[in-house]
Amino acid sequence: MDLRKIKKLIDLLEESNLAEIEIKEGEESVRLARTPRGTMTMAAPMMQAHPAPAPVMPMAGPTDAASGGTPKLAADLPPGHVVRAPMVGTFYASPAPDKPAFVTVGQAVKAGETLGIIEAMKMFNPIEADVAGTVVKVLVESGQPIEFDQPLFVIG
Repeated sequence: MDLRKIKKLIDLLEESNLAEIEIKEGEESVRLARTPRGTMTMAAPMMQAHPAPAPVMPMAGPTDAASGGTPKLAADLPPGHVVRAPMVGTFYASPAPDKPAFVTVGQAVKAGETLGIIEAMKMFNPIEADVAGTVVKVLVESGQPIEFDQPLFVIG
């Protein structure tokens, strides 16, 4: 869904007496809800991959949901600098399905070098190394949905 449409929906919500708006276009869905003044929450667009809701599993937090119920603790990760997801989206290891991955385990990387990309709202956002070193472990697979702050890479 286009960002201009979302901004127009926000304006419409603010100008009306409505408390909530939900719009569906194909597989995409955006839900905006008004909160009472004085509370600080932002309405975020929700992307639905499946029209039918998935069964709800009790989880303690986003790390649990991202890893299927087993949180990635520091003890589970090899030593080194952990590169985490800056947003929710779909992770891709290469620029196209027929292209090689940006990085592989054992590859030396420089600070600022692209490690992968995250697709969020039909925009592709590069994930860059914030330190120089060697890729020790890749923690996600290409095409996998990821959560905010989920560990993606370990650089030693």
